[in-house]
Amino acid sequence: MPRLIEAPTRIEAAGNKPKLIDEYVGRVNSGSSHTSVAHMRSPSGWVEPAQTPEFEEITVVLKGLLRVESDTGAFDVRAGQAVVTLPGERVRYSTPEADGAEYIAVCLPAFSPDSVHRDEE
Repeated sequence: MPRLIEAPTRIEAAGNKPKLIDEYVGRVNSGSSHTSVAHMRSPSGWVEPAQTPEFEEITVVLKGLLRVESDTGAFDVRAGQAVVTLPGERVRYSTPEADGAEYIAVCLPAFSPDSVHRDEE
């Protein structure tokens, strides 16, 4: 039977500035361990510590620009574009432009603090 998700749960974000994370599907909001889907809104100048997650992450940028840094270089993902990172890839996200960014992140399996493996900064 289809299941209605009536509202997301607001999750605390890592990084140097407040970022809004609204989880629709995942360990916190729906009890799902196989997938998480979250709506992110990060301000201008937001940067998070690098991470080496155990999950695949698919990120679709809706507005603004998301900068993606890895051990092989950096690139910008703009509205209408997406990026896929694989488990075990070291990656760092930031939103350097004036309007920040809005995006959807899908993690397989679901995001968890224990599986993200953030660098200490």
